[in-house]
Amino acid sequence: MRISLGCDHAGFELKEMVGDWLRKWSHHVVDVGAYHFDKSDDYPDFAILAARSVQEGSTDRAIIICGSGVGASIVANKLRGIRAAMCHDTYSAHQGVEHDDMNVLCLGSRIVGYELARDIVRTFTEANFSNEKRHVRRLHKINRLEENN
Repeated sequence: MRISLGCDHAGFELKEMVGDWLRKWSHHVVDVGAYHFDKSDDYPDFAILAARSVQEGSTDRAIIICGSGVGASIVANKLRGIRAAMCHDTYSAHQGVEHDDMNVLCLGSRIVGYELARDIVRTFTEANFSNEKRHVRRLHKINRLEENN
C-alpha cells in the first residue's frame, strides 16, 4: 500500500518510527514532512500535503501526526474525498476503515505511546472497507453532502 506520512514538530519523533514500521511491513511510504524538528512549524502545512496525496490518488491512505491528532483531522477533512479520523485505539482504527472507508489516520503523539501507536497503525493498514450495503449507502450520503457544500 502507498501511504503518505506527515507531521508537525510535536509528531516528528513518532513519524520517524511510523515510517520505519510501515517500510518493515512492506508499504511504500511517501514522507511529506516535517523532515527535521522545527518548533515553530504548523500542522496544517503537513496535514494538507498528506491528505492531498490521497485526494489526488498518488497514495492510497495517509497517516498524519500532531500533538493531539485533533488539528490534523480537522485540516484533512476540509479536502473533498478525505475521510480522516483521530484514532487512539485499535477498534476505531479498523472500524473506521471497515464501516466508514476512512482513508486518513490521525494520531496524537502526546496521547498515545509508541507500542499502542504501532498497533493502531498496523490495524489501520490491514483493514479494508466492508462494501456492505448499509456502509455503502452511508458513504454515498457523505459524498452527496460534500458535493452540495
